[in-house]
Amino acid sequence: MALQHIPPIQCLVTFETVARLRSATRAADELCVTTSAVSHRIRQLESHLGVELFGRSDFTLSAHGAAYLANVRSGLAALQQMPVKNGKASSTRLRVAVTPTFSRQFLMPKLELFRNKYPDIDLILQVSIPFLDVTAEPSDLEIRYGAGGYADVDHRVVLSEEVAPACSPTYLNEFGPFEGFEMAGEIDQARLIRSPLEPWTTWFSSCGLTRTEPHVGAQFNDLGLLYDAAACGFGVALVRTRMAQSWLEGGRLIRISDRSVPSPMAHYLCWEPGALERWECAAFMEWLTDSLS
Repeated sequence: MALQHIPPIQCLVTFETVARLRSATRAADELCVTTSAVSHRIRQLESHLGVELFGRSDFTLSAHGAAYLANVRSGLAALQQMPVKNGKASSTRLRVAVTPTFSRQFLMPKLELFRNKYPDIDLILQVSIPFLDVTAEPSDLEIRYGAGGYADVDHRVVLSEEVAPACSPTYLNEFGPFEGFEMAGEIDQARLIRSPLEPWTTWFSSCGLTRTEPHVGAQFNDLGLLYDAAACGFGVALVRTRMAQSWLEGGRLIRISDRSVPSPMAHYLCWEPGALERWECAAFMEWLTDSLS
């Protein structure tokens, strides 16, 4: 193909950014250009190709746009690859800091799918401690668990959940039955397992109870340990319905209320400004969002 038939690289980068963010304003911010420049580049690319790339004003891709986007991403990814060294194609390293239970429950079971889709990315997972912002090493992306509002990084919610009380079958047989676990007397007769990662006040407020966080009882600073403790008969835990799915489906935990209430905590994907300009970071965010949907 003659070089004059290849679209300008800035148009291709802008098209990929708009398609990913579905916003000319956000694309302009990421590319450090004006929104009018973004619009001009998209029109220039469409004129060059002779097709419309976006079907509607909300930046939904047209059929041509969706097909072309795959080629553009492949091309941009190829351009960012290092040359072959010593007879071996170089790979791109991506360091992601993750909280332990999120990694075990949501990432590890699907990592083979990520590897198959992006074989040129060497994914390195590092442990991150919730609330303390502690990671083993500097990371390219970080999955944080908390209430959000992070001023030091750009961030996006990737998983928000509802919570419900649950306990082991043994504990239920010994101290139950519980009728919805919504009345003060019923809650008071149970041993509540505590965690700063999932405050009981969320459940109390939903039941119309005015009371503070419990100050006695077993406490854990990891959600997986919290669920394991409940499964071992320590008492009643407030569990996230998706994260605790394997405990619930396996029968190790039993919900003692049909009600679920939104948790104030969520999992956020966080990154330093400009990080998503790197194709591997953008690819991981897209894959993670799709896998959790």
